[in-house]
Amino acid sequence: MVDVFEQVEEELRSDRYQRLAKTWLPLVGGVLGVALLAALAWWGWDSWQSRQADQASAAYDRGMEALEAGNLRGADREFLDAQDKGNAAYKALALAQRGAIAVEENRLPQAVELFDQSARAARDPLLADAQALKAALLVIDTGSLEDVRGRLKPLMGENRPYRALAEEALAAKLLQHGQTKEARDLLGQLQIRPDVPENVRERARSSVAMIDAGALGGVGNLVGSMPLNPPAPQAQPAAAPGLASPQ
Repeated sequence: MVDVFEQVEEELRSDRYQRLAKTWLPLVGGVLGVALLAALAWWGWDSWQSRQADQASAAYDRGMEALEAGNLRGADREFLDAQDKGNAAYKALALAQRGAIAVEENRLPQAVELFDQSARAARDPLLADAQALKAALLVIDTGSLEDVRGRLKPLMGENRPYRALAEEALAAKLLQHGQTKEARDLLGQLQIRPDVPENVRERARSSVAMIDAGALGGVGNLVGSMPLNPPAPQAQPAAAPGLASPQ
């Protein structure tokens, strides 16, 4: 009798398991299928990104070789290729190089746009601020005070890597527009703030002395003494190695 009960219970369990299998197996199979497709899609995307990065790296290297050979047009084509194929870092670096080439060829409006694009593409704040500062310096003589101020103000925040250079540039623009007091206040801060590089401090000290002496004509040369390729601040990692120097 016990054997009969055990047999009936076993058959009931078997029927129950079969019903559970019919209910859940399709769902489990669907989930596993989706997971497999997602894994394959990720692998494909990662492989594609790796190939693009390799191609961008090769194009960037060819661009640097062309620069060293003095072939600006060839370098620009290679950097454009790196810009189109690369990730955010390669895009920002390639745009910066193309901006430097445009400066060399005296295509200044295009250089400004390329530096602006590089700043927007860069995820590294050191690289982004360097390119934004280059663009601002290129328009400092031709742009309006509002435009130049708008470009420089974001770079003047506390702990921004090129804060001192941005303040110095704004002071020069203010002097061009006769706003001597605001310019002198900025330059005065540059003389005493501990985070200011020594060369900027010296230029600020000389400029304040000229303002106080009424020799504002000499201060007009302040921007000309500022490097278009700003040096990386000390205690920060070097920005964008190998950028062409647009003198």
